[in-house]
Amino acid sequence: MFGLFSCDIGIDLGTANTLVHVAGQGIVINEPTVVAVDRKNDRVSTIGTDAKKMLGRTPGENVAIRPMKDGVIADFQLVEVLLQTFIKKVQRYPLFLVRPRVVVGVPSGITEVEKRAVIDAVRQAGAKEVHLVHEPMAAAIGMGIPVEDPVGNMVVDIGGGTSDIAVIALSGTACNASVRVGGDEMDEAIINYLRKTYNLYVGESTAEQIKIQIGSAFPLEKELTMEVKGRDIMAGVPRTMTITSEEIREALHEPVMAIVEAVKQALAMTPPELSADILDRGVIMTGGGAQLRGLNQRISQETGLSVNVINDALTCVCKGTARILEDLDKYRPVLIASSI
Repeated sequence: MFGLFSCDIGIDLGTANTLVHVAGQGIVINEPTVVAVDRKNDRVSTIGTDAKKMLGRTPGENVAIRPMKDGVIADFQLVEVLLQTFIKKVQRYPLFLVRPRVVVGVPSGITEVEKRAVIDAVRQAGAKEVHLVHEPMAAAIGMGIPVEDPVGNMVVDIGGGTSDIAVIALSGTACNASVRVGGDEMDEAIINYLRKTYNLYVGESTAEQIKIQIGSAFPLEKELTMEVKGRDIMAGVPRTMTITSEEIREALHEPVMAIVEAVKQALAMTPPELSADILDRGVIMTGGGAQLRGLNQRISQETGLSVNVINDALTCVCKGTARILEDLDKYRPVLIASSI
């Protein structure tokens, strides 16, 4: 009876984007983790893609908020509303009839307090059962890696708020490193570089576009240029200027090196037998931040290992949470917290 009415839900609750997978349907929601609030009546006006369009453009009575910061909940109430909206959207039947089982991917560096906050938010949003799994583990399962085997696999998951590095074997994490540096820190680095170097102030959305269009972590065969519009800090008027990929690479140096150092830290803690496996198999990169041009080459240069970015880098964590739900008994050892 439960199977007829309910639908298991896998969620990648990210700082930048939230993805929702429904059993039998695949990934049905992939939207920015942004909530717009009307300050006049303190109510949520819109969520997701429409809310992201409002970032930096809202009038005084409306404000677009990102309720996740560094991979964890910054505004509990808004995350609850966001999850409730998404869960209601994908449920075939009202929540008062049947409540779904949910698996959520969370960063490796999450604290016990932060775990409880995620579980409480998902339960309040209508879930019957909530299970948490580290994002690198979920990504490995989503890629089809047999995590239960006695073979080491290194996964580097670079999201909007965090970068998680884990060496996985025997359904567990042999060692891991997590830094609260990701796509958002890269955007912030670009904003700060343009402000300090050219007295040009740009917003988050513009910085993200710069990163996507000409950002890189390794010298390109053909360097790129881009026209950027912003506000002149000294004159207070709009200004347009052309910037190069070399300049943006310089701007991104600090966050990129923070990720590289985290990878080195995880490698230094890896047992020698697993190190040999990683040498043979290489490093697998996933997450939206992994798509930065040349980041895999930069990590490869610094570590001497082969580094590959998988094709479905944005979705494999969500796919992994779905596979866990398909065989919860098999994957129970990989779960880090549960509430039933």
